[in-house]
Amino acid sequence: MVINRNKMYNFFQQKMSIYAVFSISDIEKEFPHFDKKNLVYWQKKGYIQKIRNKYYSFSTTPKDEAFLYLASNKIYSPSYISFESALAYYNVIPEGVYTLTAVSTLKTNTFSTPLGNFTYKHLKPTLFFGYKLIRSQTQLFKMAELEKTILDYMYLNHKLTSSDDFEALRWNKEVLKQLNLNLLANYQILFNSKALNNRVTHFLTYLNA
Repeated sequence: MVINRNKMYNFFQQKMSIYAVFSISDIEKEFPHFDKKNLVYWQKKGYIQKIRNKYYSFSTTPKDEAFLYLASNKIYSPSYISFESALAYYNVIPEGVYTLTAVSTLKTNTFSTPLGNFTYKHLKPTLFFGYKLIRSQTQLFKMAELEKTILDYMYLNHKLTSSDDFEALRWNKEVLKQLNLNLLANYQILFNSKALNNRVTHFLTYLNA
């Protein structure tokens, strides 16, 4: 049995190597009669790593930033990277965000994994837009556009009640001055939120100060 599992692993790796993160569902599409005991054995051998229930990656897959974005999208879907993680991606805030933050139409949730913490904040389905697909090797991950990142952040941060509150965030203004303000305004309309409109007004006052 050990020999069979070792031999099967080579074939398994060839078929599943297109995935940075693969699920039980992904496996069963390629191997309809797959024995899940193989996953337990391969984990013990150090061949694969369990990220969270039903989601895995190969131990040899580089666990770089792009991998973490892919993992975030995969283990709680639909979702896209936003909030502090996207702000760090665009250099609005310094790097060193240890919890990956994302938007999801599913309930707000957090997962502690061997790769770190993944946090998801709920937005209603009508607000699930404004992200782009970025290629990483054989897969694509969803990253909020900078304009949508700013709006997502403001929409769920009720304490931003003045331009001074934005000043206290110490965001990189040089980056923020590259914002497409027309796009920001168009996305803002879709939120249909008076509270957000007030925060955007304070944000623009801060930006132009």
